[in-house]
Amino acid sequence: MQPTSHDFKSNARTALADRQLQEALSGIPGGLVAQRRAARDRLPEFDDLRDYGRDLRNHALQHLDIYLERYEQAVTEAGGHVHWASTGGDACAAILRICQGAGAQLVTKGKSMVSEEIGLNANLEKAGLEVVETDLGEYILQIRHETPSHIIAPAIHLTQGQVEADFRREHSQLPKDRRLIDPAELVDEARQILREKFLNADVGITGANFLIAETGSSIIVTNEGNGDLTQSLAKVHIVITSVDKVVPTFNDAAALLRLLARSATGQEITSYTTFSTGPRRAGDPDGPEQYHVILLDNGRSELLGTEFREVLRCIRCGACMNHCPVYNAVGGHAYGWVYPGPIGAVLNPGMIGIKEAGNLPNASTFCGRCESVCPMHIPLPKLMRHWREREFLEGETPFVTRLALKSWATLARQPWAYHALSRLMSRAMKFASGRHGAFTWMPFASGWTGGRNFPAPQGKTFQELWAAREKQAARTGRTQ
Repeated sequence: MQPTSHDFKSNARTALADRQLQEALSGIPGGLVAQRRAARDRLPEFDDLRDYGRDLRNHALQHLDIYLERYEQAVTEAGGHVHWASTGGDACAAILRICQGAGAQLVTKGKSMVSEEIGLNANLEKAGLEVVETDLGEYILQIRHETPSHIIAPAIHLTQGQVEADFRREHSQLPKDRRLIDPAELVDEARQILREKFLNADVGITGANFLIAETGSSIIVTNEGNGDLTQSLAKVHIVITSVDKVVPTFNDAAALLRLLARSATGQEITSYTTFSTGPRRAGDPDGPEQYHVILLDNGRSELLGTEFREVLRCIRCGACMNHCPVYNAVGGHAYGWVYPGPIGAVLNPGMIGIKEAGNLPNASTFCGRCESVCPMHIPLPKLMRHWREREFLEGETPFVTRLALKSWATLARQPWAYHALSRLMSRAMKFASGRHGAFTWMPFASGWTGGRNFPAPQGKTFQELWAAREKQAARTGRTQ
């Protein structure tokens, strides 16, 4: 996927003017946000589980080399194969070799953000393979030639009317007079198209929510069952995932699953939570003949040794973006790369560079909602501040911003001048705003006034109020 994060400001303006997008995004607060809140309230130990999950993920990351080696050993013992990939190109090459070795022509895929990260579909299609996304949201995006805009709800930016129009355009072999009014009818239509793909696929590719070092198992969570059909009907099952997904034991994975579904969709558990351990064994009624796991690094091991290592605790629930006012306003595509929202504002600069993704950690109100709902207690605002600091140190901050910061720093070192200028500006702005008490336009503040009025200061400055309070306290103390 070619990043466009450097165009975030332009992308955001386009998103804000898109009426259909705004209609689609308006359902997030009453949907995923409300469902998570209700699920959390039904589980008294939810916050204790968050503490446990944070400590567990920290432990796994601290001993990542040990658990990855144990995982590889367990996969091999179960009859599977592990392939290590330093880069996205290495991962794509390994998958292509497996597909060509199996004589594959048709590949079905479950939802995988890592496959988006490495541009897997384009690489396989370039080699002549047919690749079909089987997750409903991903399938819709594939026929639209779009990328996901959300980690767990990839087509959340679309309305039902848009999906109906896409199906009528693409599914020309079906009757033109069919009903496509209810969501169930849309799902049934997609099922008709995908059923043939499941049955004829040579290779099935899935992601993994967790890897269990103890057993060599991979876990996927879905609500459609497409992941199960993808990995069990094809003769070759390939798991593409990142090295940070490993956990020590089955019980550890079970604890994280209790947090994942509740944080993501407000469910106690997803409709399908599937554990895969190696290829089909003698006596198994179904399952693949070959089982391969591609373990992708792609810069993650470098993050481990930095102040950004906490972001690797992420379990991809999407709660941070569901609660983010910026994401809710502009959607996921505005972020310009695979991972949107607050998690993308921290993860993307580490993968595609601060020069490309420097706008993202600046696209935050720092309201803290993302950190407050993160099941892994990832301090996302703190990590975004670290990226802002690094951007400034590397000279990537825009000139006007750097000049403003340096001017403010110079002024702040002279308290008497800072206080005097604050008083002067406060009174001047109050006078200039007139009876309205607000500005509809201000120089250097068009990003604010373009969407809302800027309130003028009213009354005294904070320093004046504080000084008056201290003076009153001193006088009261002397009287007593």
